[in-house]
This record gives sequence, C-alpha cells and structure tokens, in this order.
Amino acid sequence: MSQISEFLYMGGYAFYIWVSYGLGLVVLVLNTILPMRHEKQIIRSIKKRQEQEKCL
Repeated sequence: MSQISEFLYMGGYAFYIWVSYGLGLVVLVLNTILPMRHEKQIIRSIKKRQEQEKCL
C-alpha cells in the first residue's frame, strides 16, 4: 500500500475514525451557527417590541 492509502485506511479503523472526525466537525459548526441564529432572532424580537412600544 502507498503511504496515503495506508493513512486513509488507518489500520482498519478508518470508518470509525472518519465518522468521529465528521461528527466532531458537525458539532463545531452547529455550536457556531445556532447561537448566531438565536442572537439574530432575539435582536429581531427586541426591535419589533420597541417599534410596537413607539406606536403606543
């Protein structure tokens, strides 16, 4: 086997290792995106509430 295929094969544990890396990446991405979306939603609701209070 070449060095690259040996590295990708990882001694027969490649599937488990690459799935672990993939899940770890998904968790990191979600931990970045979800709070940002939540913050935008909170800001929108605050702005909406402020606009409603101005009308009253």
